Amino acid sequence: MKFISTRGGEKVTGARAVVKGLSENGGLYVPEKFPQITEAEMEDMLEMSYPERAAKILSKYLDEYDGKELLSACEKAYAKFEGPDPAPLVMLDEGVYMLELFHGPTCAFKDMALTLLPYLLRKGCDICGIKEEILVLVATSGDTGKSALEGFKDAEGVKVMVFYPADGVSKMQKLQMSTQEGKNVNVVAVKGNFDDCQTAVKEIFASEKCNSVLAEKGVVLSSANSINFGRLAPQIAYYFSAYLDLLSGGQIEKGEPVDFAVPTGNFGNVLAGYYAKRMGLPIRRLHCASNSNKVICDFLQSGVYDIRREFIKTTSPSMDILVSSNLERLLFEVSGRDKKLTAGRMEELKKTGVYSVTPDEKAKIAETFDGGFANEEECVEAMYDVFVDTGYTMDTHTGCAMKVVQDWYDKNKKDETKTVIVATANPYKFPQDVLYAVTGNDVKDSFKGIKRLHAATAMAVPKCLKELRDKPVIFTKSVDKKKLFDEVLEFIK
Repeated sequence: MKFISTRGGEKVTGARAVVKGLSENGGLYVPEKFPQITEAEMEDMLEMSYPERAAKILSKYLDEYDGKELLSACEKAYAKFEGPDPAPLVMLDEGVYMLELFHGPTCAFKDMALTLLPYLLRKGCDICGIKEEILVLVATSGDTGKSALEGFKDAEGVKVMVFYPADGVSKMQKLQMSTQEGKNVNVVAVKGNFDDCQTAVKEIFASEKCNSVLAEKGVVLSSANSINFGRLAPQIAYYFSAYLDLLSGGQIEKGEPVDFAVPTGNFGNVLAGYYAKRMGLPIRRLHCASNSNKVICDFLQSGVYDIRREFIKTTSPSMDILVSSNLERLLFEVSGRDKKLTAGRMEELKKTGVYSVTPDEKAKIAETFDGGFANEEECVEAMYDVFVDTGYTMDTHTGCAMKVVQDWYDKNKKDETKTVIVATANPYKFPQDVLYAVTGNDVKDSFKGIKRLHAATAMAVPKCLKELRDKPVIFTKSVDKKKLFDEVLEFIK
């Protein structure tokens, strides 16, 4: 399998795409074609464990990787998760299910890929004959940073550096990152929002000068954000696994289409669902759920992507994003894989803050995608209603998706298609906000919030979050967004 850039240029192997993360012209790597999962393979996967299913999907894209080694890596990665199933499916109501992706080492869905990415990256270097030290640069809106830090902690030949918006993550997310242990990690707060972090990191990747300076020091850049296909590919697997669990549980018939509702910020999670559909999974619709930063929702409705708007800080910070990087991959597909057009749109967005798609492209997108959003009050109401009606507790990001699903069924009362809501984080990562949603109580201290949320819900508190109270804060630096490369050079010394 070869990979091409959304903006043209080189054609590379899967291993090279994983190692580089971003193409030299700033484009995102996409598969030259979408591999298919046959009906016979779906039958075989019914009896497989989650690691076996994940290895099967990955082998379709990363065919240079040894199959047995890939399976072993998946087994080791998902052994770090709590419980026998890394991605359990929970029935919430008739026809509505929760796909819980927060049982990993950092309690966020990013663990589904980032526990595996260190292997994919290290093996990719071996396949490509790369001997230099790898520096993984990460811009995070909250969850990716901790998952990457934990995944790459003390990995041989790799350093990982995370930039996060100083005032744009939850208190628990900040604590998770600032207390991170490991001799090869670094964490820096950035004075700005996530888009500032992401733009600055992308500029470092695209800068010939930066790459030349790093090369002189024997360092090669890579990414752990979902712009890296090695991060995106493992996420495709849980869409297949959820469908197979519905099938084996007798909830659907073979070939029956289902919907997925996905909290959406950088568009990577929901794009993985689109890739699963292109591989043959019977997905009918992908409901994109935004918070008050509803740039994707507005785009899906109007065909105009416009970031010239107020940036709003919300209680679902991982979705506080205006520039959704992975949307570029979808634009590439619906434009007929037009590299010049895609590159032109990205340049237009950079210069003017807006671009638009044609009516035909908008119609192609609407065949699969629709968008909705929840403001703060609506998110709280959705979380409260579900808790009262079913006893199920969800985090704020998943609450936004719940609101979008409720709106869909209100508008389409005769729709009997089953819907899987992708639950992206453990509620205890946002204890004060979840506590307020389900009880109306407001506390200032995160750990007091955990205690009271546990009393209200009886949910088990993850050990990794409980232990944060007693961990020393290691990383305290906060810098201007223009100083990121200076921090990179300081770190690699």
